Amino acid sequence: MPRIDETRPFLPVNIAILTISDSRTLANDTSGQALNDMITRDGHKVVRREIVKDEIALITGQLKHWIADPEVDVVISSGGTGVTGRDVTPEAFEQVFEKKIDGFGELFRWISFQKVGTSTIQSRAVGGVAGGTYLFALPGSPSACRDGWDEILKHQLDNRFRPCNLTELMPRLQEHLKQAG
Repeated sequence: MPRIDETRPFLPVNIAILTISDSRTLANDTSGQALNDMITRDGHKVVRREIVKDEIALITGQLKHWIADPEVDVVISSGGTGVTGRDVTPEAFEQVFEKKIDGFGELFRWISFQKVGTSTIQSRAVGGVAGGTYLFALPGSPSACRDGWDEILKHQLDNRFRPCNLTELMPRLQEHLKQAG
């Protein structure tokens, strides 16, 4: 049964928030602010926050910058996961992934289905890892960000969550580099 192991100390994770939008600013970025509030409420640290336009080169550039930043453990984005012509977030993320976490998008859509029904097929939420950094792309609505954080990421980024969590795997994400060298 999933649970929090209270005998383990909580370890905060450093998270960067990326809003992908052609129209949002920090003043009206409700999804980015919702993520910021939930992340800090749950004891983690927001170490970076940016807004970039819906352009693959801008998104991949920001992702690569944060992947190279030793202070960033996780990137969570909002926006650009739909099916319109300007929605290119999944394509950008997949260009930088070393490994895709298929279960993230699958679970997000299952949770979303229970709230919005078949409209969930319009979401292309994705997750993966690159350079030892977890990368998660959520849809741009505050409610989708709440679903992604409260139902999935809040637990998987808590080192006390049992039976297992993504945080405890962080030291092993770059094992392939040690073996190659």
